[in-house]
Amino acid sequence: MNRVVVTGLGVISPVGQSVTDYWTALIAGHSGLAPPVIGSAAQINTKLVGQVKDFDPAAHFEPQRIGLLDRVSQFAVVAARQALAQSGLSLNGSLAERTAAIIGTGSGGHTTIDESFHRLYAENATRLHPLSIPRAMMSAAASQVSMFCGIKGPAYAVASACASATHAIGQAFHMVRTGGATCAVCGGTEASITFGALKGWEAMRIMAPDACRPFSRDRKGMVIGEGAAVLVLETLEHARARGADILAEIAGFGMSADAKDLTAPDPGGMARAINAALADASLAPEAIDYVNAHGTGTVANDEAETAALHLSFGGQAPRLAVSSTKSMVGHALGAAGALELVAVVMALRDGIIPPTINYLGPDPACNLDYVPNEARRLPVGAALSNSFAFGGLNAVMLARKFVG
Repeated sequence: MNRVVVTGLGVISPVGQSVTDYWTALIAGHSGLAPPVIGSAAQINTKLVGQVKDFDPAAHFEPQRIGLLDRVSQFAVVAARQALAQSGLSLNGSLAERTAAIIGTGSGGHTTIDESFHRLYAENATRLHPLSIPRAMMSAAASQVSMFCGIKGPAYAVASACASATHAIGQAFHMVRTGGATCAVCGGTEASITFGALKGWEAMRIMAPDACRPFSRDRKGMVIGEGAAVLVLETLEHARARGADILAEIAGFGMSADAKDLTAPDPGGMARAINAALADASLAPEAIDYVNAHGTGTVANDEAETAALHLSFGGQAPRLAVSSTKSMVGHALGAAGALELVAVVMALRDGIIPPTINYLGPDPACNLDYVPNEARRLPVGAALSNSFAFGGLNAVMLARKFVG
């Protein structure tokens, strides 16, 4: 079994379009949430989203290629390029064939779908763009990452709603650890801030009208976000041989299914995924210093996740530093787990815990340390990144500070 390390990170987010800008904003407690900027905003009741602002495809792609990529694929390719650049990997020759591209997304090419349906139903179009299907398909981002980055090994998409990115990274971790690949470019991407998608979320009546306040009293729901994050994983042996800068080690991955309800979270299912990650890493609960929580800001999720942490950590739970970076960037759905794992890697590297902003005070059912409103300097030896999706699909990554 190979040890698996992280050697590259890439981010496109509502608070920055690089890892440096993203991390600087998170530890400063800056919010990227604002009113939606889309053509039909006047018809949308949602007044707060985590939108990637001023993203210019022309700055990243040749004009003739922009039309081949939905926004969701554009985000993924740019984040992948950043991660590969930081890693210093050169995907030439046989290494390209030993590298995987695994990208999670919950919605795929939602912009293409929304625009196509508008043309059909509102403009009475009789024809659509000939590449509508290749742009919109769930696997498009994974395919485009493989093509733009020259990755010739296993390449595929993972779609498990809000756990998509974490499942994708977990699959990549397993593949590299067991020798199925030497390296992996993995993560998640989402770009579903569209008229149709937002109207769908509004119908669920779980959207916050003012701010995202995970675990806080008076929290009123979640805020939809978008973006992408990609990590480069590789075997420790390969990273050492080429003198790579090792950012962190991925040590464990846990999965479970609630098998109960399509939308209601189950603390038992969450706890099983947490326990599985700890067991996979052969670590005891007391080894964990920080949890980047799923922390959506809904009443049900935050209560269930708190209960799950008590189930898994017992008497160790009160000493955990727990925070939700969704308070700053919103819930990026299929990309959320990757954005959050990048925050975990940076917390391990820099010894800083990003805060849960907009926190107004404790809720009786949420009684842990949520690092309210201000970042905290704290040495972090090991940390969890939790992702708990609709349909009861749970995934938890465990990363630790690299010690040679």
